[in-house]
This record gives sequence, C-alpha cells and structure tokens, in this order.
Amino acid sequence: MSAVPLPGDPPGGRRAAAMWGIGVAVYFVAVIFRTSLGVAGLDAADRFDVNASALSTFSILQLLVYAGMQIPVGLMVDRWGTKKVLTLGVVLFTVGQLGFALSPSYGTALAARALLGCGDAMTFIAVLRLGARWFPARRGPLIAQVAALCGMAGNLVSTLVFARMLHGVGWTATFAGSSLAGVLVLVLLTLFLKDHPKGHEPAPAEHAGGAYARKQIAASWREPGTRLGMWVHFTTQFPAMVFLLLWGMPFLVEAQGLSRATAGELLTLVVLSNMALGLVFGQVIARHHEARGPLALGTVGATALLWAATLAYPGDHAPMWLLITLCAVLGACGPASMIGFDFARPANPPQRQGTASGIVNMGGFTASMTTLLAVGLLLDATGDNYRIAFASVFVLEALGIVQILRLRKRTARRERDHLVASRVEAVHVPV
Repeated sequence: MSAVPLPGDPPGGRRAAAMWGIGVAVYFVAVIFRTSLGVAGLDAADRFDVNASALSTFSILQLLVYAGMQIPVGLMVDRWGTKKVLTLGVVLFTVGQLGFALSPSYGTALAARALLGCGDAMTFIAVLRLGARWFPARRGPLIAQVAALCGMAGNLVSTLVFARMLHGVGWTATFAGSSLAGVLVLVLLTLFLKDHPKGHEPAPAEHAGGAYARKQIAASWREPGTRLGMWVHFTTQFPAMVFLLLWGMPFLVEAQGLSRATAGELLTLVVLSNMALGLVFGQVIARHHEARGPLALGTVGATALLWAATLAYPGDHAPMWLLITLCAVLGACGPASMIGFDFARPANPPQRQGTASGIVNMGGFTASMTTLLAVGLLLDATGDNYRIAFASVFVLEALGIVQILRLRKRTARRERDHLVASRVEAVHVPV
C-alpha cells in the first residue's frame, strides 16, 4: 500500500493521538462493563437463582440491543459527530453498570444490561470514525486493530482484576465501584475531545429524517464490500465472543473439571493472544491488502478445527495442551473480525463510513447473540451436555463461509474499479 498521503488526508500527529486516545479510553471502559458478566456468570446464576437459559438471556439481551443499535448509531455518528454520540453512550453504559450492581431482582438486572448494551453500542463505531477523521487513510487498518486491541485490554481487566474484586469485596461493591470509570471518561471527553482537526471539517450532513437514513443504508448495502465486511465479521468474531462473554468459564469449570483460577488463566490467554495477533494482523493488512481474505478464512478454519478436536476428544476432559491451543487460536477471532471493516472502508465515501461500519459491526454481534441463545437452550435440553451445545458454533461458521466465498470476487472487482476511477480522477486534477 502506498505511503503517499491522499488529497484531503488528516495530518495525524500527537494531537491526533491524544484525541483518538480519549475515544479509545471510552471504548476500553465499555468493554470492561460489557465483559464483566463473563467472569461473574456463575455468581449471577446464584444471586438471581436462574438456570442456563435465563443466565444466557443477560448476554443475549445485551447483544440484541447492541446489534440492533449498530445501524442507528452509524447514522447518528454520520450526522451528529463523534463527541455527542460518545457522550450519550458513556452516560447510558455507566448508568447500566450501576443499575446492575444495585438490581434486587432478575428483571431489573435484565433492564440494566439492556441499558448497558445500548451505551456500549455507541462506542466502537464512533472510535473508528474518530480515527478516520484524525489520521491518514493509509493508517486505517492499523488504527482499527489498535483500537480493538485496547478494547481487549478492557477484557483483560475483567478477567484479572474484576474477578478478584468480585470474590474479595462482593457483587455490589465491585459493580458499583467500576461505574466510577465511566464517570472519569465522561469528564475527559466532555472537556477535551474534538471531532476533527481544524481545517478538516466534514461536509454538512443531510437532514431529511427517514429519507436520509434510507438513502445512507441503501447506498452502503449496495456496495458488495459492505456486505462482505458484515459476513467476515459475522463468521470470525462470535466463537471468542461467546467464550469470553459468558460460556467460557462454565465450560472450563463444569465440562473440563478445571478450577476457577485455572479457567481464568485460560480466558486471560484468549485476551493476550488477541492483543498480540491484533498488532500482527494490522501490520500485515496495511502492507499486503490482498491478505485480508486468506487471514479471515484461515482464522475460521483454525477455529473450527480446534473446536472440533476439543469437543470430539474421546476422554471425559480434553488435555490441557489442547485447551491452551484452543484458547490461543480463539485469540485470532477478534483481529480477524476487524478485517470486515477493511472491506467496507474503501467501498464507501467518508460521509457513509459510520453507517457502513454499523452494518459490518452488526454481523458479529448477531452471530454471538444467536450462539449464546443456542448454547443456553441446548444445555438445558441435554442436561448440560457441552459437546452438543457448542456444536452450534459450526452451523454459523458454515453459513458465513458460504457468504464470504460468494462475495469475495464481486468485492475485488468493485475495488479495482474504484482504484482505476480514482487514478483517472487524479490525472485530471489541475495543478
């Protein structure tokens, strides 16, 4: 990929890093809140006296709200800008986390998680838009991977710090205390965040209500790169998301006979692998754009292979080396899901980036929500048979692979057409 800046590219630099850093800090806190239930699933089941299906409803509802908000949030980011959307998101997910801490019943706890999911939904797309407004386009893949890496650092806080606090000071103090992080980032973004550098103001957005929304969604969806990005995100993200968000800890403790401490270490391995591979994927894609498809499909294949080996292992428990390998490979799911945005980004102009990113981001969270529900229902139906329950992973992976293969060539042709058109336009630009 050429290092020559494109016309109108933002300058980047230290100020860009500072502005983007504030947005990433918001996303970091949102991920802590989102994944906090992953280490508290067994405690939540005891606290609210619920079975596996009811427990999975916490995460399903949270992801249902998250996925359902992606396109509306993309439209909001395109029209209102980053700062307003992030501010609203922080308020919502902080109130949701505090409400979850104080919930006296299962119903109120569900409402709190829904509110948290709504606020969480407003963070990542806004952070992607913030990076696009402050950094040159050629930095896009790496900036997106680093943002995701910082989000995984929030997951690391959940698995290491949050779990210890939960068993040290108790449910209410842990969840309520963590909500103070939301207050901190709210102050930072309110006082310091700017949507874009001076001289790089976006063109005024249309304000035509439903007509504007329909136009943005239809134009984004017509691009095969947007649809391919959504299916890449759908197919790659959910195996690790389901594992980290809720079912990893119960699977490792109840099905594999590990202690909570050892299971927590394996969840941490997923996060650490994700962070390491995120940097690798970002650098590879920035230098070799054609590596996007092979990396995505390779991740899906490796994930399916390791899950099959783990679930089909003839003994009662899979050996530790196999569980370690599974968790290391699951760490590739997050970085691979970011490739979806790298298909949608060049397919859409700047004024549609938020909407297109929302469509892409909806893919993985829809798959995660579906799998969370399927695992919970199958566990209840089979008497906690984790092998059958986790076999649902293969159904969604197969669906996603079919769609990726169907759209790859069409997207490649469209990208070549865009590239030729941009070169012709550059030749005719007067000097």
